[in-house]
Amino acid sequence: MTKYIFITGGVVSSIGKGITAASIGRILKSRGLRVTIQKHDPYLNVDAGTMSPFQHGEAFLTKDGAETDLDLGHYERFIDINLSKDNSITTGKIYNTVISKERRGDFLGKTVQIIPHITDEIKDSIKRLNRPGQSPFDVIIVEIGGTIGDIEGLPFLEAIRQFRNDIGKENVLYIHLSFFPYLKAAKEIKSKPTQHSIKELRSIGIQPDLLICRAQAKLTESVKDKISLFCDIPRDGIIEMQDVDSIYEVPLVLEEQNLGNLMVQMLQLPTVNPDLKEWREMVNRLYHPDKKVNIAVIGKYFRLKDAYLSISEALTHAGIEQKCKVETKQIDTELLLKEDIMNLLKGVQGILIHGGFGVKGIEGMIKAAKFAREEKIPFLGICLGMKCALIEFAKNVLNLADANSVEFAPDTAHPIFNSLDRLTDVAFKDTGVRIGSYSCNLTKGSIAFKIYQRDRIEERHRHSYGFNNQYLSKFEQAGIIFSGVNLEDNLVEIFELKEHPWFIGTQFHPEFKSRPNRPHPIFKSFLEAAIRNK
Repeated sequence: MTKYIFITGGVVSSIGKGITAASIGRILKSRGLRVTIQKHDPYLNVDAGTMSPFQHGEAFLTKDGAETDLDLGHYERFIDINLSKDNSITTGKIYNTVISKERRGDFLGKTVQIIPHITDEIKDSIKRLNRPGQSPFDVIIVEIGGTIGDIEGLPFLEAIRQFRNDIGKENVLYIHLSFFPYLKAAKEIKSKPTQHSIKELRSIGIQPDLLICRAQAKLTESVKDKISLFCDIPRDGIIEMQDVDSIYEVPLVLEEQNLGNLMVQMLQLPTVNPDLKEWREMVNRLYHPDKKVNIAVIGKYFRLKDAYLSISEALTHAGIEQKCKVETKQIDTELLLKEDIMNLLKGVQGILIHGGFGVKGIEGMIKAAKFAREEKIPFLGICLGMKCALIEFAKNVLNLADANSVEFAPDTAHPIFNSLDRLTDVAFKDTGVRIGSYSCNLTKGSIAFKIYQRDRIEERHRHSYGFNNQYLSKFEQAGIIFSGVNLEDNLVEIFELKEHPWFIGTQFHPEFKSRPNRPHPIFKSFLEAAIRNK
């Protein structure tokens, strides 16, 4: 019988529900349990693909091409599993499904309502994670986005309230994550906001079994006693979670406070000693580097810290394995056009250009790619970064002054990158977007082949433009190696530059497959080159 853990948050947003949910998944997996995790976001967007990175952060891309909340990235990295579109649920997705059913007549003339139709669809979305013909999961974790008290989250809370009655109290665990503010003048941690948050939960029929307390100082015994008394939570079920230097330490902090054993007891799961040795060693390497490198990270969306979260984490993962502290210098693309590039990039051992869309900032990226090529600085261009690097090469080495992508210059005389529907008639006709996991065949003897140590790889994509093969021979004659190609659609996936210590561009997004205990090989190789460059 599958057990279910529902995680809610109170008092303020951004208190770390995603990290907490991912950490709980890691703790349970360390006990040999099969675990998966699902995010419920109460916004009306069907998915995160159309949402601005400035407002929402990055859209994490799953293997099957779902554009999801960035918390799914934390889930994959902590639990070391691949998730799918079924692991990301939004209000828009739920309503879209229910309305489509109503239009087809599936409800046989009934009045369609929030309860039971919307709540039933929410519950069904959770149950669908156990697929027919496959062994059921031991535990399914569900994180409810937003904050208790938000009106848009009420259908999700009602659905998880019903869930316990549907499948039995012994199969469901409610965990509430709340913030305890510290009043500096009074030198006190205040529990009243949490009391009100739990009161709100109880008013709709949900009594938390465990409480995880986010605080900037240690909770006093009197505060714990008060919370236990007024919120009806067992004293040993009040778990502290103070700020730590790295998110990867969170599972260890929670495990040390007996959270794993409490969950196992309450859900009547098999009792197995946790094996977090590898995780502890990984955190120890993170905290004790013996070298340091500086990487310039160039992109468009730095106004929000989480806009390039997976890139940042992938660099950290590579640093962990190398026992190297990776310090990133974030440079907005438009700044490259206003200031001296030599001063901006002084002292960096590697240059990475992010993905993105639109013409804004492209000239700055092209300028940075030229600098990396000419100054022999290790360079990694991802998606848009690859495009800019090849456009720069065409302009300055092939002397094709008008070279560009039709995305940025529709009437360019030299469309180095063209829309997918003009490059291939195999697919992408409906949406024009190539999204999800695609294969790539590697050229033996290339740097890419040495990095992966295999002939064929699978990587995640999201792009609408591809390299124009009409220019293939021109680039190859001038020193470009196209070392990775998708044979099905005849699309370039990886290029590398000959006469350079390390200069690689990828059409795909390798950052989405990196793990803290298993860094992505491209990031690992890039960091090794940066260390050598230092």
